[in-house]
Amino acid sequence: MKPISRDILRIIDASLNRIGEGLRVLEEYARFSLDEAKLTQQLKNMRHKLVKVDSKLQSQLIHGRDASVDIGAEMEVPGENKQRDTAGIISANARRVQESLRVMEEIARGPELNLETNYYKQARFELYTIEKELLSLVLRQDKLKRLSGLYVIIDPEFAKGRKLTDIAAQAIKGGATTIQLRDKKHSVKEFLCSASELRDICAEKGALFIVNDSMEVALGSGADGLHIGQDDLPADIARRLLPVDKILGCSARTLAEAKKAKDDGADYLGVGAIFPTDSKEDTREIGTEALKSIRRALDLPLVAVGGINQDNLKSVIKAGADAAAVISAVMGADDVEKASRQLAEIIKGA
Repeated sequence: MKPISRDILRIIDASLNRIGEGLRVLEEYARFSLDEAKLTQQLKNMRHKLVKVDSKLQSQLIHGRDASVDIGAEMEVPGENKQRDTAGIISANARRVQESLRVMEEIARGPELNLETNYYKQARFELYTIEKELLSLVLRQDKLKRLSGLYVIIDPEFAKGRKLTDIAAQAIKGGATTIQLRDKKHSVKEFLCSASELRDICAEKGALFIVNDSMEVALGSGADGLHIGQDDLPADIARRLLPVDKILGCSARTLAEAKKAKDDGADYLGVGAIFPTDSKEDTREIGTEALKSIRRALDLPLVAVGGINQDNLKSVIKAGADAAAVISAVMGADDVEKASRQLAEIIKGA
C-alpha cells in the first residue's frame, strides 16, 4: 500500500483535533449549561468514535505533527476573537466540527487510508440536528430567564368589550413581562385567532406569550409556551409534543404535584390558588406557606396565582415566587396600564 504523505497526516491530525475539541465544548455546554443528559451522552459517544483511529495511524499522526512550522497557527480572521454568548459559542464550535468532518470526508477517499468517508458524512448530518436541538434549548432557557415579575392572564370573559390586544399592549406598557391567554368559552378557531394576534403584540413589545390548556392553539399561534393544569394533557406528553424551544408551565397546589410536574418536564410551576379568587371555579386557597415549601424544595421558576392584588402581592414575592399571575387585578381595572404599573412596582420593591 502506498505510504501516507506527511501533508495528509498533518491534515488528518489537525482535523481530528478540531473535531475532538469542538465536540468537547458542545458536550460541556449540553452537560453543565443546559442540563441535557441525552445530548451530552450523544456528543460524548460521537467524540470518542470520531477521534479514534487505529494505533498505527495514531503513531504516524503524532510523528508527523509539527506545530512550529504550521503557517496557519498564528493566522487570525477579523472578528474571530469577539465575545460570544452561549448560542454563539455553540454555533461556532458546531461549525468548526462540521467543517473538519467535511475535510475528513474528502481525505478518507485516499486509497492509502483505511477510513470510511460515509462515516464522517453521517456524523456531519447528525451534528446538524444536534446543533439545532442545542440552540433550541438555549432559546428555551433564555425565555425562562425572562419569566419573572408581572404575569398577566387575559381572559375574554373579563374583557368588558375591550380588545384583547389593547389590554395586552397596555399591560406590557405598564410593566407586564408575560401574557397568558386563557379562553374557555370560544371555539378553537376563535381561540387561535386571538392567540395569534396576542403573539404578534408580545413579540413586538418583548413580552413572553403563553397559551393556557390548548396544545393545538399554542402550536398554531407560535406561542412561546403552553401552560397546563392538573386535569389537562399530562405534562410528560405535553413536553414530548412541544418543540424544544417552547416552555411548559404546570399548575401545582401541593409539593407532590410540583415534584411530579418537574420530573415530567415542566419548565416552571404555576402555584395556587394562593388566595381566594372568583376568576376560576372550584378553587381552594393554599396560602403562602405552601408556596414557601415548594420554593425550598425545587429550583424551578415559580409563578404564584390566585386572588393576588396590590394588598397581598408583596407577600407572595417574599414567599419565593419569581412572578405573580393576575387576572382581575389588571383586567378589572379601568386603567390597565396604571394597574399593571402599580403591581410591577410592588414586585420590584419586594
